[in-house]
Amino acid sequence: MTENQYAVTLDNVSMHFNMSSEKIDSLKEYFLKMVKGQLFYKDFVAVSDISLKVKKGEVFGIVGTNGSGKSTLLKIISGILTPTTGTVSIDGKIAPLIELGAGFDGELTARENIYLNGAVLGFEKDFISSKFDDIVDFAELRDFLDMPIKNYSSGMVARIAFSIATMVKPDILIVDEILSVGDFLFQQKCEQRIREMMAGGTTVILVSHSIAQIESMCTRVLWIEKSKLRMLGPTQEVCDAYKSLQNG
Repeated sequence: MTENQYAVTLDNVSMHFNMSSEKIDSLKEYFLKMVKGQLFYKDFVAVSDISLKVKKGEVFGIVGTNGSGKSTLLKIISGILTPTTGTVSIDGKIAPLIELGAGFDGELTARENIYLNGAVLGFEKDFISSKFDDIVDFAELRDFLDMPIKNYSSGMVARIAFSIATMVKPDILIVDEILSVGDFLFQQKCEQRIREMMAGGTTVILVSHSIAQIESMCTRVLWIEKSKLRMLGPTQEVCDAYKSLQNG
């Protein structure tokens, strides 16, 4: 039996959400309408019938205007969301860099959150301890380790979260606009770590509003627009077409 050459396979994947079609001003009104059967919803399609295959070791980009479904698609690939229809096949361990710091407890210190977040990602306490200094040194926040994370700036939270998520080399790295967080020097540091993972064979799926970043890092690109696949192909072809829409 030959080894599967694809890290990610999506087959006719769609994601629908129920959105309230009317304004409800209070919880009491919501329950009254629910009891009376007067709650009405409209169907919102975030992702519509997307099929794609990402090869192992490939650096795959996703572009599209705001609200087109890029982040929803990443959450489906990451397993955070289950698609309404279609199938998702993943071959390998995923490290999703989506909504960095979402699993942190604001009342706990950064030191405590490193262990908490590491446990959420499935790492044993002893393993996290062995990587602790590497995590802190990469984040460059040793002087703030015992400060409650609620006092951190969003950039500082991103530093810690990125450092934890990338402390081991995953098979598949999912990156959603992470390189736009924090100061310029730290962005370069994050990009360098991602490039090291790429060189080591990690499959990378990247969403970025920076077309220059997509052009410099990706081998193929998916353009999703208003939930639908608009174009899929070599990076320069897709990016040129996308830029011509923006400039048109």
